[in-house]
Amino acid sequence: MFRKRPSSLLVWTLTLVVVFAFVSCQKLSVKKLSANYAFSKANQLFKDGKYSKAIVEYEKAIKSNPDLKDAYRFLGESYKNLYLPGKDTPENQQKANNALEALKKALEIDPNSKDVIYSLGDMYDKLRNFDEAEKMYLRIVDLEPGNMNNYYVVAEFYKRYAAEKKELKLKAENMYLRRIETDPENVQGYAYMADYFDKLPPTEYKDKFDNALAYVKKREVLEPNSATVYYTIGVNRYGKVWTLQNFLPQQEKEAIATEAEENLLKAIDLDPSWPEPYVWMRILYLNINAKIYPEKESRYIEMASQYGLKYDEAKKRQVERLKLEKELKKTP
Repeated sequence: MFRKRPSSLLVWTLTLVVVFAFVSCQKLSVKKLSANYAFSKANQLFKDGKYSKAIVEYEKAIKSNPDLKDAYRFLGESYKNLYLPGKDTPENQQKANNALEALKKALEIDPNSKDVIYSLGDMYDKLRNFDEAEKMYLRIVDLEPGNMNNYYVVAEFYKRYAAEKKELKLKAENMYLRRIETDPENVQGYAYMADYFDKLPPTEYKDKFDNALAYVKKREVLEPNSATVYYTIGVNRYGKVWTLQNFLPQQEKEAIATEAEENLLKAIDLDPSWPEPYVWMRILYLNINAKIYPEKESRYIEMASQYGLKYDEAKKRQVERLKLEKELKKTP
């Protein structure tokens, strides 16, 4: 039995299908190449801070490839960099709208992109749109509950608005605590919490120094030989006695000053090359000890001068060491 040859019409039809498919693929390939070229060019302009020119190239890339998520993302970033917070003009508002539109499109393409979500949160933050910014930042925490840095980002966000909404101080504290709970063996969580209390205005939180100290003490358990820990305790104690010197009884001032001195000296003992503890010893003796012990004032002034000289020496050696390290890095 002989097979029948396909009809001429069928052969011609198949040929047309192949030709059109080839042409379509070629067009698609050319468009992708065009999009990639424009995107690459835009990225270099973005790096150079030429955001207006970058916008033109990102828009070309999107026109050639509407699914290019990162083109939308950096288009939004470009508009965001051109936006001036607080400037109430139609042109400036349009930049904000364009930034939001591009970033929302990027998020539509990739709903779980942490970078895009963070950027949207940042844009809403610049616009002082607290509710929308909070949604974005909390979404990052939900996406990556094991990433400790996310809790810090959200806590810092709450701190920025705490003066306007006092209930946000508690939210900030809770975020710092969640960071600690995520990894209780990580000293950085305790350091952030201590720093948070240290930077609160005394008028808003009367126990801020002692609350900060409590978290540094927890850090001390994990790092018993850290000069940084004892330096931090010393500065914290100085901060308390200096800030509250007009309200504390003499005995308490003496006890806190002694605690500051002991911890700063321990920091020096653990790392004699570190300049900062020397300068804080100088400040402590001049501003606190010379005043609460007037009968020893001249002695403390002299000791303060000596610690000032030690600071100068240590700082000089530190600068020389850093300069040498920088030169060694240049050596092939």
